[in-house]
Order: sequence, then structure tokens, then C-alpha cells
Amino acid sequence: VQLQASGGGAVQAGDSLRLSCAASGSTFYFRAMGWFRQAPGKEREVVAAVHWSTSYVYYGDSVKSRFTVSRGNAKEAMYLQMNSLKPEDTAVYYCAATNNGKRDYREIGSYDFWGPGTLVTVSS
Repeated sequence: VQLQASGGGAVQAGDSLRLSCAASGSTFYFRAMGWFRQAPGKEREVVAAVHWSTSYVYYGDSVKSRFTVSRGNAKEAMYLQMNSLKPEDTAVYYCAATNNGKRDYREIGSYDFWGPGTLVTVSS
């Protein structure tokens, strides 16, 4: 399984972007997927995560009410709609997935498959 995040770019504060996570190989067995980000000099953090089996959705505190995660079709496994972007949202965004539905889907360490990331730059 390979994941590829796309849709990043340079935008102004207040703009919107939609990230896509494309998966190759079988996605049927993904039990949870997530979006994570890492800003320069900071640790990787969870942005949004979904446990497909239970439909539980988790959002990081800094993105609640602004970002929305959704499931895609066979080609695009997951989307992240980002609205009202702020300069502090600047980071490389990664999508990740796991076939293990028993782990805490909010934790970075729970994910087995990672894409190379897409850069989002928000200027003020």
C-alpha cells in the first residue's frame, strides 16, 4: 500500500484548500486513516483522524470547526477540506492509514502506512 497526499500550495490567510490522499493497493482493509502535519522545528501532530469501522472522527483542537475530513472514492481514499486557513497552519501535511482498528486512531504511532506529504504555506 502506498499513500500520496496532494493539493497543498501557497495561499493567503482566510483561504481554503482541499487535500487529497490517494491510495494504491487495497484500501478496503483500512480501519483508520488520518491527516497529520509537521511545521518547521515542531513535532508532527494529528490534524484529523477517522476510524472507519466506528465512524469516530477526531480533530486537533487548533483545526476544529475549520477542517473537515471525508472519505473518498476508490482512487482518492481521503480528503481534508481546510477553511479559514491561518499562518499557523503552515506545515507539511501527511496522510496515514492502518489496517489495525484496535489501536488509538488519534495517535501517530498507530499508523503503518504514510505518504510523503504535501506542503501548505499560509501567508498573512
